[in-house]
Amino acid sequence: MIPSRFIAALAATLALCPAAGRAADFTATSKAFASGTVQPAQFSAIMGCTGGNLSPDIQWSDPPEGTKSFVVTVYDKDAPTGSGWWHWIVIDLPADTAALAEGAGSGRADLPKGARMTPTDMGAPGFLGACPPEGPEHDYTITVKALGIDRLPVPDDATPAMVGFVSNMNALATATISAKGRR
Repeated sequence: MIPSRFIAALAATLALCPAAGRAADFTATSKAFASGTVQPAQFSAIMGCTGGNLSPDIQWSDPPEGTKSFVVTVYDKDAPTGSGWWHWIVIDLPADTAALAEGAGSGRADLPKGARMTPTDMGAPGFLGACPPEGPEHDYTITVKALGIDRLPVPDDATPAMVGFVSNMNALATATISAKGRR
């Protein structure tokens, strides 16, 4: 005979499965990253690069139940800084948002009402395109986090580390896309 405590624990565990399954369905896509290679438009137009400095389009779908806002970041883990490089940070995207248009971080398309961009590793808000040093490819990752809070409780000048810490503490699910880039 199976003990009733086991059945109760199993029932409690199974009750959590629909939410876990829903979070697993959370996905992000980007036409700019679809080939697996960062496109010239997403390269910087400074620091020796000659790209369009255009933030990529990003779409996401199937966020978990309870999502109240989103955070979107673009990060280069391979930047030779010892801590990577944050290229774009957008916070407080409303729960009904499902995409950012190409150029939204470059001032060429609007952000949804209420969304904020916080400083990148350049020290200012806005998108800064890829510009790796000559040599090996760098891995650029777009991350979309579904949060269980409406607004991230950080100041407008929050560092990327602060945004990461607070958003990770409130994340319900995360979806990523990566592409490689080199000069």
